[in-house]
Amino acid sequence: VTTLPLRRRFSLCSVPVPPTRGGVLTLRTAGDEAASCGCLLQTVDRLLELLGTLDRWINETPPVDQPSRFGNKAYRTWFAKLEQEAETLVSAVLPADRSAAAPEIAVYLKESVGNPTRIDYGTGHEAAFAAFLCCLCKVGALRAEDQLAIVFKVFDRYLQVMRKLQKTYRMEPAGSQGVWGLDDFQFLPFIWGSSQFIGHPTLEPRHFLDEKVVNENHQDFMFLECIKFINEMKTGPFAEHSNQLWNISAVPSWSKVNQGLIRMYKAECLEKFPVIQHFKFGSLLSIQPVKP
Repeated sequence: VTTLPLRRRFSLCSVPVPPTRGGVLTLRTAGDEAASCGCLLQTVDRLLELLGTLDRWINETPPVDQPSRFGNKAYRTWFAKLEQEAETLVSAVLPADRSAAAPEIAVYLKESVGNPTRIDYGTGHEAAFAAFLCCLCKVGALRAEDQLAIVFKVFDRYLQVMRKLQKTYRMEPAGSQGVWGLDDFQFLPFIWGSSQFIGHPTLEPRHFLDEKVVNENHQDFMFLECIKFINEMKTGPFAEHSNQLWNISAVPSWSKVNQGLIRMYKAECLEKFPVIQHFKFGSLLSIQPVKP
Protein backbone atom coordinates (compact mmCIF):
# COMPACT_ATOMS: atom_id res chain seq x y z
CA VAL A 1 0.00 0.00 0.00
CA THR A 2 1.43 3.35 -1.07
CA THR A 3 0.13 6.52 0.56
CA LEU A 4 0.30 9.75 -1.41
CA PRO A 5 -1.04 12.92 0.25
CA LEU A 6 -2.52 15.72 -1.83
CA ARG A 7 -1.95 19.35 -0.97
CA ARG A 8 -5.40 20.32 0.35
CA ARG A 9 -7.15 19.35 3.55
CA PHE A 10 -9.50 16.84 5.09
CA SER A 11 -10.23 13.98 2.66
CA LEU A 12 -8.98 10.43 2.29
CA CYS A 13 -9.26 9.12 -1.25
CA SER A 14 -8.42 5.47 -1.98
CA VAL A 15 -7.75 4.69 -5.62
CA PRO A 16 -7.08 1.06 -6.50
CA VAL A 17 -4.34 0.38 -9.01
CA PRO A 18 -4.87 -2.67 -11.27
CA PRO A 19 -4.98 -5.87 -9.20
CA THR A 20 -1.45 -6.10 -7.90
CA ARG A 21 -1.55 -8.28 -4.80
CA GLY A 22 -4.40 -6.16 -3.57
CA GLY A 23 -2.31 -3.02 -3.97
CA VAL A 24 -4.00 0.32 -3.38
CA LEU A 25 -2.70 3.70 -4.40
CA THR A 26 -4.02 6.00 -1.71
CA LEU A 27 -4.07 9.77 -1.78
CA ARG A 28 -4.62 11.78 1.38
CA THR A 29 -5.09 15.53 1.22
CA ALA A 30 -2.70 17.63 3.25
CA GLY A 31 -2.22 21.28 4.09
CA ASP A 32 1.20 21.54 2.44
CA GLU A 33 1.70 23.03 -0.98
CA ALA A 34 3.60 20.95 -3.50
CA ALA A 35 5.66 23.98 -4.46
CA SER A 36 7.06 24.22 -0.95
CA CYS A 37 7.67 20.50 -0.56
CA GLY A 38 11.19 20.01 0.72
CA CYS A 39 11.25 16.28 0.05
CA LEU A 40 12.32 16.24 -3.60
CA LEU A 41 14.80 13.43 -3.40
CA GLN A 42 17.20 12.55 -6.15
CA THR A 43 14.89 9.87 -7.57
CA VAL A 44 12.12 12.41 -8.16
CA ASP A 45 14.52 14.75 -9.93
CA ARG A 46 15.70 11.87 -12.09
CA LEU A 47 12.12 10.97 -12.95
CA LEU A 48 11.50 14.53 -14.05
CA GLU A 49 14.63 14.30 -16.21
CA LEU A 50 13.31 11.04 -17.70
CA LEU A 51 9.99 12.66 -18.58
CA GLY A 52 11.84 15.67 -19.94
CA THR A 53 13.72 13.33 -22.26
CA LEU A 54 10.44 11.90 -23.55
CA ASP A 55 9.21 15.45 -24.11
CA ARG A 56 12.38 16.38 -26.02
CA TRP A 57 12.01 13.33 -28.26
CA ILE A 58 8.57 14.61 -29.31
CA ASN A 59 10.21 17.86 -30.46
CA GLU A 60 12.81 15.84 -32.35
CA THR A 61 10.16 13.66 -34.04
CA PRO A 62 7.68 15.95 -35.83
CA PRO A 63 4.50 14.57 -37.38
CA VAL A 64 4.75 13.30 -40.94
CA ASP A 65 2.46 14.19 -43.82
CA GLN A 66 -0.09 11.43 -44.34
CA PRO A 67 -3.62 11.06 -45.72
CA SER A 68 -5.13 10.02 -42.39
CA ARG A 69 -5.93 12.85 -39.99
CA PHE A 70 -5.55 10.75 -36.84
CA GLY A 71 -2.82 8.41 -35.65
CA ASN A 72 0.26 10.07 -37.11
CA LYS A 73 2.85 7.41 -37.90
CA ALA A 74 5.69 9.51 -36.55
CA TYR A 75 4.51 8.32 -33.14
CA ARG A 76 5.94 4.89 -33.98
CA THR A 77 9.34 6.46 -34.54
CA TRP A 78 9.06 8.22 -31.18
CA PHE A 79 7.98 5.01 -29.47
CA ALA A 80 10.86 3.08 -31.03
CA LYS A 81 13.28 5.44 -29.28
CA LEU A 82 11.61 4.71 -25.96
CA GLU A 83 11.56 0.97 -26.60
CA GLN A 84 15.29 1.05 -27.29
CA GLU A 85 16.22 3.29 -24.37
CA ALA A 86 13.63 2.38 -21.71
CA GLU A 87 15.89 0.15 -19.59
CA THR A 88 18.67 2.72 -19.69
CA LEU A 89 16.27 5.49 -18.66
CA VAL A 90 14.91 3.42 -15.76
CA SER A 91 18.40 2.36 -14.65
CA ALA A 92 19.33 6.03 -14.34
CA VAL A 93 16.41 6.49 -11.92
CA LEU A 94 17.15 3.48 -9.72
CA PRO A 95 19.79 3.31 -6.98
CA ALA A 96 22.79 1.26 -8.05
CA ASP A 97 21.85 -1.64 -5.78
CA ARG A 98 18.37 -1.84 -7.40
CA SER A 99 19.50 -1.84 -11.03
CA ALA A 100 18.48 -5.48 -11.54
CA ALA A 101 14.84 -4.37 -11.38
CA ALA A 102 15.21 -2.08 -14.39
CA PRO A 103 14.04 -4.54 -17.09
CA GLU A 104 10.81 -5.35 -15.25
CA ILE A 105 10.03 -1.75 -14.29
CA ALA A 106 10.81 -0.54 -17.83
CA VAL A 107 7.91 -2.64 -19.12
CA TYR A 108 5.45 -0.43 -17.21
CA LEU A 109 7.11 2.72 -18.55
CA LYS A 110 6.71 1.50 -22.14
CA GLU A 111 3.11 0.46 -21.47
CA SER A 112 2.28 3.89 -20.04
CA VAL A 113 2.65 5.99 -23.19
CA GLY A 114 0.19 4.38 -25.60
CA ASN A 115 0.13 1.63 -28.20
CA PRO A 116 2.38 1.94 -31.27
CA THR A 117 0.29 -0.41 -33.42
CA ARG A 118 -3.02 1.35 -32.91
CA ILE A 119 -1.46 4.76 -32.07
CA ASP A 120 -3.91 5.18 -29.24
CA TYR A 121 -3.85 6.01 -25.54
CA GLY A 122 -6.31 5.44 -22.71
CA THR A 123 -6.86 4.73 -19.05
CA GLY A 124 -5.07 1.39 -19.24
CA HIS A 125 -1.88 3.18 -20.24
CA GLU A 126 -2.42 5.70 -17.47
CA ALA A 127 -2.78 2.80 -15.00
CA ALA A 128 0.53 1.42 -16.24
CA PHE A 129 2.26 4.63 -15.18
CA ALA A 130 0.67 4.33 -11.74
CA ALA A 131 2.06 0.79 -11.65
CA PHE A 132 5.46 2.14 -12.74
CA LEU A 133 5.47 4.49 -9.74
CA CYS A 134 4.25 1.69 -7.49
CA CYS A 135 7.18 -0.49 -8.58
CA LEU A 136 9.62 2.30 -7.77
CA CYS A 137 8.11 2.44 -4.29
CA LYS A 138 8.34 -1.32 -3.88
CA VAL A 139 12.05 -1.40 -4.68
CA GLY A 140 12.70 1.55 -2.37
CA ALA A 141 13.60 4.10 -5.06
CA LEU A 142 10.68 6.26 -3.89
CA ARG A 143 9.79 6.59 -0.23
CA ALA A 144 7.16 8.13 2.00
CA GLU A 145 8.85 11.51 2.02
CA ASP A 146 8.42 11.71 -1.77
CA GLN A 147 4.63 11.59 -1.50
CA LEU A 148 3.70 15.12 -2.52
CA ALA A 149 6.28 15.16 -5.28
CA ILE A 150 5.04 11.87 -6.75
CA VAL A 151 1.65 13.41 -7.51
CA PHE A 152 2.31 17.10 -8.04
CA LYS A 153 5.70 16.83 -9.69
CA VAL A 154 6.07 13.43 -11.36
CA PHE A 155 2.50 12.48 -12.26
CA ASP A 156 1.69 16.04 -13.28
CA ARG A 157 4.72 16.10 -15.59
CA TYR A 158 3.65 12.74 -17.01
CA LEU A 159 0.24 14.24 -17.84
CA GLN A 160 1.93 17.14 -19.63
CA VAL A 161 3.93 14.75 -21.79
CA MET A 162 0.90 12.58 -22.55
CA ARG A 163 -1.16 15.59 -23.60
CA LYS A 164 1.67 16.68 -25.88
CA LEU A 165 1.77 13.19 -27.42
CA GLN A 166 -2.00 13.20 -27.92
CA LYS A 167 -1.96 16.60 -29.61
CA THR A 168 1.21 16.15 -31.68
CA TYR A 169 0.42 12.71 -33.11
CA ARG A 170 -3.39 12.99 -32.98
CA MET A 171 -3.63 9.77 -30.98
CA GLU A 172 -6.92 7.93 -30.87
CA PRO A 173 -8.64 7.37 -27.50
CA ALA A 174 -8.19 3.72 -26.50
CA GLY A 175 -11.54 2.17 -25.67
CA SER A 176 -13.26 5.54 -25.42
CA GLN A 177 -16.96 5.48 -24.62
CA GLY A 178 -17.41 8.79 -26.39
CA VAL A 179 -19.85 11.17 -24.79
CA TRP A 180 -20.72 8.52 -22.18
CA GLY A 181 -17.16 8.27 -20.89
CA LEU A 182 -15.64 10.55 -18.28
CA ASP A 183 -12.77 11.62 -20.55
CA ASP A 184 -11.21 10.33 -23.75
CA PHE A 185 -7.79 9.71 -22.22
CA GLN A 186 -7.44 10.17 -18.44
CA PHE A 187 -9.20 9.21 -15.21
CA LEU A 188 -6.88 9.26 -12.20
CA PRO A 189 -6.28 13.04 -12.20
CA PHE A 190 -10.03 13.59 -11.86
CA ILE A 191 -10.08 11.43 -8.74
CA TRP A 192 -6.99 12.99 -7.21
CA GLY A 193 -8.05 16.44 -8.36
CA SER A 194 -11.51 16.15 -6.81
CA SER A 195 -10.04 15.15 -3.45
CA GLN A 196 -7.81 18.22 -3.68
CA PHE A 197 -10.96 20.39 -3.62
CA ILE A 198 -12.59 18.81 -0.55
CA GLY A 199 -12.98 21.50 2.09
CA HIS A 200 -12.31 24.36 -0.32
CA PRO A 201 -14.14 27.44 0.99
CA THR A 202 -15.41 28.79 -2.35
CA LEU A 203 -14.93 26.46 -5.33
CA GLU A 204 -17.77 23.96 -5.71
CA PRO A 205 -18.31 21.28 -8.39
CA ARG A 206 -20.57 23.61 -10.40
CA HIS A 207 -17.73 26.10 -10.83
CA PHE A 208 -15.62 23.95 -13.16
CA LEU A 209 -18.13 24.72 -15.94
CA ASP A 210 -17.11 28.38 -15.71
CA GLU A 211 -14.21 28.93 -18.13
CA LYS A 212 -13.11 32.03 -16.23
CA VAL A 213 -12.73 29.98 -13.03
CA VAL A 214 -10.84 27.29 -14.94
CA ASN A 215 -8.46 29.73 -16.62
CA GLU A 216 -7.69 31.53 -13.36
CA ASN A 217 -7.12 28.41 -11.23
CA HIS A 218 -5.98 25.56 -13.48
CA GLN A 219 -2.33 25.85 -12.49
CA ASP A 220 -3.18 25.15 -8.85
CA PHE A 221 -5.74 22.36 -9.27
CA MET A 222 -5.29 19.09 -11.14
CA PHE A 223 -9.01 18.71 -11.85
CA LEU A 224 -9.23 22.14 -13.49
CA GLU A 225 -6.14 21.44 -15.59
CA CYS A 226 -8.00 18.43 -17.00
CA ILE A 227 -11.04 20.57 -17.75
CA LYS A 228 -8.87 23.19 -19.45
CA PHE A 229 -7.36 20.56 -21.75
CA ILE A 230 -10.84 19.32 -22.68
CA ASN A 231 -11.95 22.88 -23.44
CA GLU A 232 -8.93 23.32 -25.71
CA MET A 233 -9.43 20.05 -27.57
CA LYS A 234 -13.21 19.99 -28.03
CA THR A 235 -15.75 22.39 -29.46
CA GLY A 236 -19.45 22.84 -28.85
CA PRO A 237 -21.48 22.86 -25.65
CA PHE A 238 -19.72 21.17 -22.72
CA ALA A 239 -22.90 19.23 -21.89
CA GLU A 240 -22.77 17.59 -25.31
CA HIS A 241 -19.10 16.63 -25.68
CA SER A 242 -18.49 15.80 -21.97
CA ASN A 243 -21.87 14.77 -20.66
CA GLN A 244 -20.59 12.72 -17.70
CA LEU A 245 -18.50 15.60 -16.40
CA TRP A 246 -21.38 17.98 -16.96
CA ASN A 247 -23.57 15.69 -14.80
CA ILE A 248 -20.87 15.66 -12.11
CA SER A 249 -21.03 19.46 -11.91
CA ALA A 250 -24.50 19.11 -10.39
CA VAL A 251 -23.24 17.00 -7.45
CA PRO A 252 -23.47 19.13 -4.28
CA SER A 253 -20.05 18.43 -2.75
CA TRP A 254 -16.55 17.43 -3.79
CA SER A 255 -16.52 14.55 -1.32
CA LYS A 256 -19.49 12.99 -3.12
CA VAL A 257 -17.82 13.64 -6.48
CA ASN A 258 -14.68 11.95 -5.20
CA GLN A 259 -16.50 8.90 -3.86
CA GLY A 260 -18.49 8.53 -7.08
CA LEU A 261 -15.39 8.75 -9.25
CA ILE A 262 -13.66 6.04 -7.24
CA ARG A 263 -16.63 3.71 -7.78
CA MET A 264 -16.70 4.63 -11.46
CA TYR A 265 -12.97 3.95 -11.85
CA LYS A 266 -13.35 0.50 -10.36
CA ALA A 267 -16.33 -0.33 -12.56
CA GLU A 268 -15.26 1.29 -15.83
CA CYS A 269 -11.48 0.71 -15.75
CA LEU A 270 -10.24 -1.91 -13.32
CA GLU A 271 -13.16 -4.30 -13.78
CA LYS A 272 -13.38 -4.01 -17.56
CA PHE A 273 -11.64 -6.83 -19.41
CA PRO A 274 -10.78 -4.73 -22.52
CA VAL A 275 -8.75 -2.47 -20.21
CA ILE A 276 -7.20 -4.86 -17.73
CA GLN A 277 -6.37 -7.62 -20.25
CA HIS A 278 -3.28 -5.65 -21.25
CA PHE A 279 -1.94 -5.18 -17.72
CA LYS A 280 1.41 -6.86 -17.07
CA PHE A 281 2.18 -8.86 -13.94
CA GLY A 282 5.61 -9.90 -12.69
CA SER A 283 7.69 -10.38 -9.58
CA LEU A 284 7.05 -6.86 -8.28
CA LEU A 285 3.32 -6.74 -9.05
CA SER A 286 2.20 -10.34 -8.80
CA ILE A 287 -1.05 -11.74 -10.14
CA GLN A 288 -1.36 -13.86 -7.01
CA PRO A 289 -4.00 -12.50 -4.61
CA VAL A 290 -2.77 -11.17 -1.32
CA LYS A 291 -3.64 -13.23 1.72
CA PRO A 292 -6.43 -11.64 3.84
